Amino acid sequence: MESGGIFEQLGINWKLLLSQAVNFFILLIILRLFVYKPLLTVIRKRNEKIKEGLEKAKEASIRLAEVDVIAKEHLKKADQDSITIIKNTEERAKKLEESLVKKAEDRQKELLAQMQISNERQREDARARILQGASELVKKILIKTVELNPKDIDEALIDKAVSKLSKE
Repeated sequence: MESGGIFEQLGINWKLLLSQAVNFFILLIILRLFVYKPLLTVIRKRNEKIKEGLEKAKEASIRLAEVDVIAKEHLKKADQDSITIIKNTEERAKKLEESLVKKAEDRQKELLAQMQISNERQREDARARILQGASELVKKILIKTVELNPKDIDEALIDKAVSKLSKE
């Protein structure tokens, strides 16, 4: 059997089949050069970008976890610092309060002592004025009762009468 005969019996034109095969291989070479290789290059570049993106995302995730840990440490330290500051402030406030209370008590004692001294002076001044007034009164009474000259009245007599009045 002839090879040409089998193709003819099947209704295939071998020249046309050969030209179709040549055209297919030419098209395959053209597509491979102009479409497949550039498309493959684009796909590889895209895969590389995706890998880089995934690596960067992984690095970012790791960095985010590190930053989160650092932030938690900073917050913990800030909490401890704020607690320390609050305790120190409370202690200072308590000391200041005690100091102010002590100063107020000291000032109160000082004012009380000054008031007592002032009251004592006022009593002595009042007593002196009363004694002065009493001596004047005794003098006037003696003048009226004895009807003597005021110059003649003995000062000792007046002092004696005043001392008797002050004792009573």
